[in-house]
Amino acid sequence: MSIRDWPAAERPREKLLEQGAASLSDAELLAIFLRTGVSGKSAVDLARHLLSRFGSLRNLLESDQQAFGRQLGLGPAKFAQLQAVLEMARRHLAERLRRDSVLESPRAVRDYLKAMLRHEPHEVFACLFLDSKHRVLAFEPLFHGSIDNTSVYPRQVVKRALAHNAAALILCHNHPSGVAEPSQADHVLTKRLKTALEYVDVRVLDHFIVGEGEPLSMMERGWM
Repeated sequence: MSIRDWPAAERPREKLLEQGAASLSDAELLAIFLRTGVSGKSAVDLARHLLSRFGSLRNLLESDQQAFGRQLGLGPAKFAQLQAVLEMARRHLAERLRRDSVLESPRAVRDYLKAMLRHEPHEVFACLFLDSKHRVLAFEPLFHGSIDNTSVYPRQVVKRALAHNAAALILCHNHPSGVAEPSQADHVLTKRLKTALEYVDVRVLDHFIVGEGEPLSMMERGWM
């Protein structure tokens, strides 16, 4: 049976318009993105098949072009569309941050850092540079490492803070293992960076670690 033959309330597009995007399952959201199915499969059936093959919606969204293109019904055009959707989402989150002080938008900070770092297969250390009113000036990945380690140089962090004329910043890095708890090295690094940045009057507001689930705030844990 084609989706067109389903009751209107069960069709993904109509359901979204009537009840909102949050009411849809992962398969229904993916079906709207796919638009059409393939021979013998409706768009929803194809979406369910793809979610089963990739294991989750996140794995599908974070797949590379080669893995994406090996699946039935997916090709370069669909991959390009997906990357455009993901980039629009990141830019939307960035725009939310630029409007207000990050201290007034802790949810937006977490969402943005997840969008920027959670998909990275190796450790990435980045900074969110802020002005005197704690509004975002720039987000900049500074160091890339291995699957469980990266080398961070305080001198370079200070240099980039001065280049952005930042009054404060938020440190952040990801743990590809998915475990967001900081290591002893993370604690030591945070203290070193705070000390180095104090010499140029730049405040370190927080250090977020991105893994599975919600990013961990070292400030909220009382470790800063």
